[in-house]
Amino acid sequence: MPPEPVTDESAEPRPRVPLAVEDIFAATCMGVLAVITFANVVLRYLTDQSIAWTEEISIAIMIVMTLAAAGSAVARERHVRIEYFMERGSPQRQRLFALVAAGAVVVLFGAMAILGARMAWDEYRFGETSPGIGVPKWWYSIWLPILSATIMLRAIGVFMRKWRARGTKDGS
Repeated sequence: MPPEPVTDESAEPRPRVPLAVEDIFAATCMGVLAVITFANVVLRYLTDQSIAWTEEISIAIMIVMTLAAAGSAVARERHVRIEYFMERGSPQRQRLFALVAAGAVVVLFGAMAILGARMAWDEYRFGETSPGIGVPKWWYSIWLPILSATIMLRAIGVFMRKWRARGTKDGS
């Protein structure tokens, strides 16, 4: 059954930072990934050789793309969750579950931001380089704390919107 269209009176408050930021970033990553992969396939077909650095770059881009899309999913409340529990019960119960879910996302991605920053700092400090093309590893790993922090901020925004919605007539 397709979702019902959202009307203006039932629409929830919008995030202050436009969701297009993550959408465009994730789409750009996907486009770059497609071009790199296509170039590698064509080169392998024509010469029986592959571009060695493409796998390393592709893995890094996939991780960045996933985290960027995750930020958008969190802000839209379309992240992975158990709908059986989220859609059952009173509006107050649904709101409570949404608050708990947003709080869990804040804690998880806050921890990932802190630990990812420590990892990137260690890679920078010890001068670690990537095995494929020998660039500093922190060039890849710095995106983990940055994007984890943005996901955490999106979840805080969802939490605040749900918290402020307690005064509405339906409580959602």
